Amino acid sequence: MLLNDRLIRELVKKHDMISPFVDSLSQKSVISYGLSSYGYDARVSNEFKIFTNVDNVIIDPKNFSPKCFVDRTTDCCIIPPNSFALARTVEYFKIPRDIFVLCVGKSTYARCGIIVNVTPLEPDWEGHVTLEFSNTTQLPAKIYANEGACQFIFFKVDEVCAMSYKDRGGKYMGQRGVTLPKIL
Repeated sequence: MLLNDRLIRELVKKHDMISPFVDSLSQKSVISYGLSSYGYDARVSNEFKIFTNVDNVIIDPKNFSPKCFVDRTTDCCIIPPNSFALARTVEYFKIPRDIFVLCVGKSTYARCGIIVNVTPLEPDWEGHVTLEFSNTTQLPAKIYANEGACQFIFFKVDEVCAMSYKDRGGKYMGQRGVTLPKIL
């Protein structure tokens, strides 16, 4: 079952599911964020890891080198053409065992050729969500910190899973800050 604003609000109160939680959609002079009719529009923090190829590093998910990125703390991030940046949500999520969460990008960014990618938030997972912003254009692209970045859509499952993310000791459990790929 897809959860509406009332049910999301109840989960936040019961489980501290989203913190800090913005109870309504903030949209004046910003890219919108907060609780919407059937989801929650999360904000991107001011911490960015911008892809660079200065050191000619090979991207290897099994042996990832942090030399691929330059770190920036800023109010807005400029992503080079045909490149990407990692960031994180301002919000910290604690997903209950009977909830599954999908993420979609904001249309404001999508209409500018900026794609936001996030894997699903599994039952019993918690942490800051690491966001990938891909600039698909030939021009530099700007991301605004502390404004809306993506929308999380919450589903209540009919039956809880036998093994949750927490149960299996998922490698990204409790992550804080922008988290790079890792292999256990």
